[in-house]
Amino acid sequence: MKTLAYLQQKLRSAEDLKAVVRTMKAMAASNIGQYELAVSSLGEYNRTVGLGILAYFREKPPIVLRNKAIVGSKKEPRYCAIVFGSDQGLVGQFNDAIAGFMAAYFSDLPGKKEVWAVGERLGSKLLDLGYPPTKRFVLPAAVEAITPLVSQILVKSEENIDNGRFNGVYVFHNQPKIGVGYSQIAEKLLPLDEQWKQRFLSLEWPTSYLPQVAGGMKDTLLALIHEYLFSSLFKACAASLASENASRLIAMQRAEKNIEELLENLHHDYHQLRQGLIDEELFDVISGFEALKKGR
Repeated sequence: MKTLAYLQQKLRSAEDLKAVVRTMKAMAASNIGQYELAVSSLGEYNRTVGLGILAYFREKPPIVLRNKAIVGSKKEPRYCAIVFGSDQGLVGQFNDAIAGFMAAYFSDLPGKKEVWAVGERLGSKLLDLGYPPTKRFVLPAAVEAITPLVSQILVKSEENIDNGRFNGVYVFHNQPKIGVGYSQIAEKLLPLDEQWKQRFLSLEWPTSYLPQVAGGMKDTLLALIHEYLFSSLFKACAASLASENASRLIAMQRAEKNIEELLENLHHDYHQLRQGLIDEELFDVISGFEALKKGR
């Protein structure tokens, strides 16, 4: 049976939970801003790197750098997927969506597959789909911590391409949509093949002055490629973190709405019960008064 003390305790608990949800909403909104700013700031940098690669290929178009990180391996196909998920909960279907998208995409590729999971909670989702992660990485908690993670992933992936273990490395992540929500993205990170080269040859040089490459041709291209790979992974990680916080913000908004409905019902029950107790006390007073009056 509900009592006033019980309802008061439930109201206090609901109010405390509402305060926590509001705090998490504010944190998610703040995080979305910083990660989206990081993604947008990479746009101009990527354009600069792309123009540098364009300058190299226009300077020496017949030259092809024979490096396994560029042309890939000719052995039995073996592919690696780097999948960005989340380390924390309260993100709705965030991990399920990207894990399912990766599994569907990889099912169309022949050969063996290997999966690297970025985010602790993503690993269990991949395991359920038959893709147990062979490597796990911890997601950064701030923009400043993305660089060490990206450097670590980049070193591992280039090592496996260089020794011929992988024929290709793909990156899967969620990306914020214009307005509300997010979508799943798949990008081929390695090898950097002829199709990758043509992407830069299709760019237009912004001025009438012909570009020239200063320094060693091979060293220049390797430096540009390293920056291209780094910025690609950095952008994928930042976009995934922005999507994660957007998903958490949506979840917190739903939770806040449910808590407000719960509070409304609890307040209604509390006032109804309190009014009933007051009515009972009034009836007792009236009954006592009537009995006393008859006695006199």
